[in-house]
Amino acid sequence: MNKVTTAIINLTTGDVRVTQTPPKLVRAYLGGRGLNMAYLRHYLRRAGDPRQVDPLGPENPLIFGAGLVTGTIAPNAARFNVSARSPESGILGDANCGGFFAAAMRKAGFDRLVILGRAQRPSYIFLEDGQVQILEAGELWGMQNVPAQDELKARHGRSTVSAVIGPSGENQVRMAAVMTGQKNTAGRGGMGAVMGSKNLKAVAARGGKAIAVAQKETLRAIRIEQQKYLKSSKIVQVLGRVGTPLLYEVSNRLGAIRTRNSQDNYFEDTLNAEEIEKYSDKMLACTSCVVHCRHRNTLGGEGPEYSTIGLLGANLGIAPTDQVITLNNLVNDLGLDASSVGTIIAWAMELYQRGLIDDELTGGPLHWGDYETVHGLIEDIAYRRGFGNVLAESTQAIRYFPSEAQDYLIAVKGLPQSDPHDVRYFKGFALGIAVASRGADHLRNRPTLEVFKLPDEVRERIYDRVNDPDPTGYKDKGLIIAWSDDIYAVTDSLGICKFVTHGFNSPHLLGYDHFCALIAAAAGLEYTPETLRAVGRRILDTERLINADFGLSRADDTLPKRYFDDPLPARKTKGHHVDREQFQHMLDEYYAERGWDKNGRVPAAREAEIEHLSKRLANT
Repeated sequence: MNKVTTAIINLTTGDVRVTQTPPKLVRAYLGGRGLNMAYLRHYLRRAGDPRQVDPLGPENPLIFGAGLVTGTIAPNAARFNVSARSPESGILGDANCGGFFAAAMRKAGFDRLVILGRAQRPSYIFLEDGQVQILEAGELWGMQNVPAQDELKARHGRSTVSAVIGPSGENQVRMAAVMTGQKNTAGRGGMGAVMGSKNLKAVAARGGKAIAVAQKETLRAIRIEQQKYLKSSKIVQVLGRVGTPLLYEVSNRLGAIRTRNSQDNYFEDTLNAEEIEKYSDKMLACTSCVVHCRHRNTLGGEGPEYSTIGLLGANLGIAPTDQVITLNNLVNDLGLDASSVGTIIAWAMELYQRGLIDDELTGGPLHWGDYETVHGLIEDIAYRRGFGNVLAESTQAIRYFPSEAQDYLIAVKGLPQSDPHDVRYFKGFALGIAVASRGADHLRNRPTLEVFKLPDEVRERIYDRVNDPDPTGYKDKGLIIAWSDDIYAVTDSLGICKFVTHGFNSPHLLGYDHFCALIAAAAGLEYTPETLRAVGRRILDTERLINADFGLSRADDTLPKRYFDDPLPARKTKGHHVDREQFQHMLDEYYAERGWDKNGRVPAAREAEIEHLSKRLANT
């Protein structure tokens, strides 16, 4: 198998140690998200009691990890993960991102960076030809996302690609993102704030040699075959034409768009894909992509995506298309997670609407649809000014509000819900965000196939047994979420985009068989679909153990109060909500599918296997 190189960088001392990841660990976790989880658990435990690790302290490890096949010619292999203890949720923090940075990092000689300590002054890391330099950031500090990347290109050459933080990360806003390009965002969990806490402005990489692969010609042939297969897909063709905004109209017509902090469930047609298209002048792509799903917009940025449209539009009551696109560009420039920002501002708006907070705290009225106030508030969050300083705490802003404010927060495990879909209708989606390891998240296990009316024999072929086709019912949802968990964990660990992954948007596209062929040709490792799915299971077990170290239990696998108690108000979904007793049955089924006990605990034998693997890190 090919070597997997990790740099362990101590910003406090300036020491850098380059090591090879143990082959057995690579086989067990692949790369990307999987290996990040193994390293994260190891370094959190090495610091002592993980619950005592300050997410914004020097003891919190920050890990950049490229997928196992990222940067090769494998289709849509562009992605990397950034992991740490989350300053937003206080639990497992992990964000996944595309673009061109991860390929450059691998071509510069590194698959993974473990960043420890805190630099004495604003700094950045530069990678080239297998060497690591810690350099002073100087005037980079204070720059927004794109100017900072441009300056790094000016310093190190046009082929330099960077992952940076904006002002929000520098100011340790708990929902700050890591950015690369104009809009590629490692957004979830506040990884940008962790960078800021370490005085780390950027990681820049200047790629050199092509990434070595095990079977070059075989990989080339596989790529041609898989690209042809993907390009024949209707969903790939549509995504390449209009991007993710296509999902807004479908959800809105149904009555499943989070609107005004989920008080309502439908909004205006001004945010339909055809309206967004009027502001798009080109579709863009990441490394080795066949989809081209990203808009370059005419207002000076990239995007928006479906999540941004919903959460900075409908969820805040803002309807004009140009205003929502401008807000999208603003959060990207400042380096913020649009999902958290849209959820937290909407939460504050409802609290103001209900009289739970007032002008004394907010500094002025908060009204639905008030674009100017929202625009100013986003800037205030990034720079921690006024009421923005309160909201910069994300879900932890609860300490500034009355206790009943918790009833109106749309979050799970301290993380605001990532997508604009109201899950009260599709029960699999509800279970999915409740059990997701990093909090209320649709990218850990999004069960989209529930929406399609697939024939019985197709569903049986996908999930290995007959299952209930009713997406509004509660039966068999544990089966579907556990299946999704595993394949998306594998996808994240390979560095492949979920848009071309079996089950994410289609019952077709790339699945375990395709992945086995890619891994053999690119990395020289042999898997079967069964042993590859076992890798996904191991990653989920490791994430469960990390959260158990933070004190999480079954009680944390739950939903916002509103999803249980308030039925959806309109359209086809009217009257739907999540029944508390039925939800517990779904949770039982999910734990059984995962092989965990009734309290969601990983079996002792599987924990022991993970402990044994972890010991290999202690020797590197």
